[in-house]
Amino acid sequence: MASGMIPHGVFVAGTDTGVGKTFVAAALLRSLCAAGKRAVGMKPVAAGIEPGCDVNADVAALAEAGNVDAPLADRNPYAFAAPIAPHLAARLQGVSIDIGVVGAAYGRLAAVADAVVVEGAGGVLVPLDARRDMLDIASALGLPVLLVVGMRLGCLNHALLSAWAIRARGLMLAGWVANRLPPEMEQVDANVDAITQRLGVAPIATFGFAQPGRFVPEALRALEMD
Repeated sequence: MASGMIPHGVFVAGTDTGVGKTFVAAALLRSLCAAGKRAVGMKPVAAGIEPGCDVNADVAALAEAGNVDAPLADRNPYAFAAPIAPHLAARLQGVSIDIGVVGAAYGRLAAVADAVVVEGAGGVLVPLDARRDMLDIASALGLPVLLVVGMRLGCLNHALLSAWAIRARGLMLAGWVANRLPPEMEQVDANVDAITQRLGVAPIATFGFAQPGRFVPEALRALEMD
């Protein structure tokens, strides 16, 4: 953990892109706010800004879900217009992603909030540059990881490999969320059971694509954010 870092947050990682990280992170922020917490969302690296928009859509969704007013530069230190892998987007703009900058921004957010929900980009091993990846941010911030599993064909392999990578880095897998994606996959409950058996822990939340997500108090307690 970086010097002086306050570990009152969580890093929301995904098994892939498009699995619902922002949906889950926003649900967590809303649940924290409902529980009386000052909660702020952070997306250290965002790639993809729609024409005519000032910010990435994920960053905007996190801001709407939280209740702490903080500078955009802290909530999203690195924003790239191109909707491509972060290391490629950074290269196009001639920028190097500095994890120290991310850590400093996180520290400022942590100083004004009870909880910081940090959302990664893409899957857990998406590169930041030639040698570092998304889990290096979680490691530098000293945060436990909440893994979002998009329940679709291929999710078993993606979930187990992602959890293995998280644990291999010495990071805490604080829990996982089963996010049901449209169209509904066949045998979805059996797949949730298979992941539960192999990870040794049941999901702390299961979301349906047609339902607004929320985290019950027990889930916040499991994340040590109650």
